[in-house]
Order: sequence, then structure tokens, then C-alpha cells
Amino acid sequence: MTTQQRASETRQRLLKAAADCFARQGYAGTSVAQVCQAAGVSKGAFYHHFDSKQALFLSLFHDWLATLDQQLAAARLGAPTIAEGILRMAEGARSVFNMTGINVHMFLEFLILASREPWVWQVTVEPYQRFQQVFSRVMQAGIDEGSFRQVDADTAARVLVALAVGLLLQSVLKPDDADWGQVAQDGVALLIQGLRSSPACTEV
Repeated sequence: MTTQQRASETRQRLLKAAADCFARQGYAGTSVAQVCQAAGVSKGAFYHHFDSKQALFLSLFHDWLATLDQQLAAARLGAPTIAEGILRMAEGARSVFNMTGINVHMFLEFLILASREPWVWQVTVEPYQRFQQVFSRVMQAGIDEGSFRQVDADTAARVLVALAVGLLLQSVLKPDDADWGQVAQDGVALLIQGLRSSPACTEV
């Protein structure tokens, strides 16, 4: 194994251990020493990859967002209509809800910390606004192509984002209460049905 491969492996072990610790104990309740112990690495190795616990936390957040971006882009690719593309995105959401509980609980930890710490809020609000803008453009494209009736694209996008965030929170609070991936698909299908431009297109 090369030096670069060993470094990459160490970084991934730290990220995995940190996700576990943060999800189970919270950000404030987790120390760098605990992460190092869980990862089986030294503090020197930790600081070789991350300047601080804060940097490690933000790295987890950005990795999670990058995964979401990739899934959304793959779902939209090749869809015959905007409506079909959104439904495919909802199908892709199943993988998000079916992630390990640790990853889903990390989402809640991000929200909790963002409400208390300005440095987290600043990096959290940017991707939220970006997703809002992306879905607003998607909704407007659906209106322009005639798939959706005339509605306010920004409002429709906010409803879609609210649906996603709300279901994620519910899946954290009551993980065994439903098949949350299926609920996400069904919820988006209902939203699309309400946006359809004509009764002939209501079947989803």
C-alpha cells in the first residue's frame, strides 16, 4: 500500500469514527481523543488530516452534501420530462433514508449545531439556499415545458424541500414507524399530481 493510500484510509477511518461519535454523543460531547480512539489512530495522524474537530465536522457535512448532489444529478439525467425527473429523484431518496442510522442522526446533529453555532449556520444555509434555487429552476422548467400548471416556482420548491427535510426529521424521531423511503416517493408523487397541468396527466 502506498503512502497516499494509507493516508486516504486513515482519513476515511477518522470520518467514519467521527460520524459514529457525533451521532451517538453529539458534537459537544465528543472529543478529538475519543475520535482517535474509535478510529485507532494517533492525535498526530488526526491533525495531519484535520486542523480541528470543527474542520472534521464540516468535512462530514460536505461529504454528505456531495453524495446528495450526485444522487440528484443522476436522477435527473435522461428523464423525459421534468415531472419524471423529480419522481426519479424521490426514488433516489430511498437510499438516503436507508442509510445507517448514524448518518441520518448526523443530519439532525447538523441542524441542532447550526441553531447554536454561527460557524455551522453559515455553511448550512448556503447549501439549503442552493437546493432551494435548484428546485425552483426545476419547477419553472416544468411549467415552461407544460408539465406543470402555472404556479409560483419558488413556493413549489420550498414545499418540496420542506417535505424532504420534514421526512428526514420524522425518520430520526420514529425510524421504525414507516418505510420512509417509500413515504418520500409517495409524498413527492402527490405533490407532482397536484402540479400537473391537466387532468389527463394526473396518473403517477
